Amino acid sequence: MRTILLLAVATFAAGAAFAQEGGPPPGGGPSPEMRALFQQVREACANDMKTLCADKTGREAMMCMRQNADKASPACKDAMSKLPPPRQP
Repeated sequence: MRTILLLAVATFAAGAAFAQEGGPPPGGGPSPEMRALFQQVREACANDMKTLCADKTGREAMMCMRQNADKASPACKDAMSKLPPPRQP
């Protein structure tokens, strides 16, 4: 039992240290650069998101914004133009 507890603590500490180094989160996920791009889009497109995709969240909201890019504000269009193409499911 004690060995399992020590292994769990060591695993958690290694994950925390890795996250502090700026690497990708344990288990994958977007890189810090991609998270920064998505944050820029969220900030630039906040008002557009409320009017064009109010009923969507997460990936669905981002896909909705891409589908409605022609209706978005110039600042939002500019921020979205910096994103890579969407992944295919």
